[in-house]
Amino acid sequence: MPEPIISISGLRGIVGSELTPETAIKYAAAFCQVAPAGPIVVSRDGRASGPMLLDAISATISASGRDCLDLDVASTPTAGFFVKSSKAAGGIQISASHNPPPYNGMKLFSPEGRVIGAEAGGQVLGRYREAAFEWVPVESLGKRVRIELPYEPHLAAVLATVDADLIRRAAFKVLLDSNHGAGSLMGRTLLEKLGCTVEILGATPDGQFSHPPEPLSENLVQVAALVRDGGYAVGFCQDPDADRLALIDGNGRYIGEEYTSVFCALNRLKRLAGKQSSGALVTNCASSSMMKRIAEQFGVPFHQSAVGEANVADMMVKTGALYGGEGSGGPIDPSVGLIRDSFVGMAQVLELMARETMSVAEVVASLPQSAMIKDKMSMSKETLLKSIDRLKDGLQAESLSLLDGVRLDWKDRWLLLRGSNTEPIVRLIAEAPTNLEAQDLIARAKSLIGAS
Repeated sequence: MPEPIISISGLRGIVGSELTPETAIKYAAAFCQVAPAGPIVVSRDGRASGPMLLDAISATISASGRDCLDLDVASTPTAGFFVKSSKAAGGIQISASHNPPPYNGMKLFSPEGRVIGAEAGGQVLGRYREAAFEWVPVESLGKRVRIELPYEPHLAAVLATVDADLIRRAAFKVLLDSNHGAGSLMGRTLLEKLGCTVEILGATPDGQFSHPPEPLSENLVQVAALVRDGGYAVGFCQDPDADRLALIDGNGRYIGEEYTSVFCALNRLKRLAGKQSSGALVTNCASSSMMKRIAEQFGVPFHQSAVGEANVADMMVKTGALYGGEGSGGPIDPSVGLIRDSFVGMAQVLELMARETMSVAEVVASLPQSAMIKDKMSMSKETLLKSIDRLKDGLQAESLSLLDGVRLDWKDRWLLLRGSNTEPIVRLIAEAPTNLEAQDLIARAKSLIGAS
């Protein structure tokens, strides 16, 4: 039987093939052996396979001698916040994020409500591989406790980060595309509390996606047309577990995910303008340089981490960051939690628009302009690492970093090459002042290392 894809913080795979009830039980049992004492939170996005996996995982938690706090359908950031606010020992979110309907997965949370890091993830994987777990006798079984309206504490925390009255006065008309994932449950309440006129696409969290679930431009053509033709101020587009947020401006132009964290960080810095503040901005080494430029503009430190939400969160803790995020539409506001959060994104983008009295398009135009190109090539990680000197010499890079893959930097552009953890390919990302210059960087890199 094929094995699911396993990372430091969870796993995902095709249900019935790579991800079976047995797999879910073993992985949940391994997590219960590693997590500290206390209850475990479990939740799911809207996928059709979610209830089956929820039952299997909840029974496993009970059989491991722990109480299970069952949120049923809830977003990933809501689940993370609930873990932290309820002082649980950890959590399991059942979601395959942006993968298509045949997939599902399990994302693991630490007691801090963030995705677990490499050390804890390695311990879980070791227990899973060795089947090193135990079941308790009947008198020690845990209870399964259903939690109603689990998003309310998370909602209050998000609202506390913005001037809700300012946003209400703007009376924005907003289209939210939850695409039958978990985001509509809190999304509707949040936007209505912010005084928005709201239309939601895919409000029922049943996993019957109206379009491919990753919020990319090619998947949102019809949504963008609805934003344009409906006179909406902004279109918000979530992935199924609602930790990612893409933006569409009032003209129906896909702004994308790279801008989401940038908008939010800019809003935070503008909100603190004139006040004494400290703290860095953090993003990963595959995200746009816009965050770095904003940090320079406001005179705050800037740090990059390796790719991955857990790595960004680690760097934020290490540097005492004011704000962070990933270019995949994942703002991370430490005042709410060290987890990507589309609801934080919606509230803070609306506050930026209201405070600056600017449209989404106008905010974009006010930011440093650049172009980002993504590509891939058939090559192993090992071959890539053998090509470092050729890349640096051939491209005459001003600096080189091996933080995550191979990153080459110049004053106004950069190129990242990262080997995949699951297949023999290298992903290339280039950012430069224009599309042609970014494409040229990628083409030259491929030529230097012999792309196939």
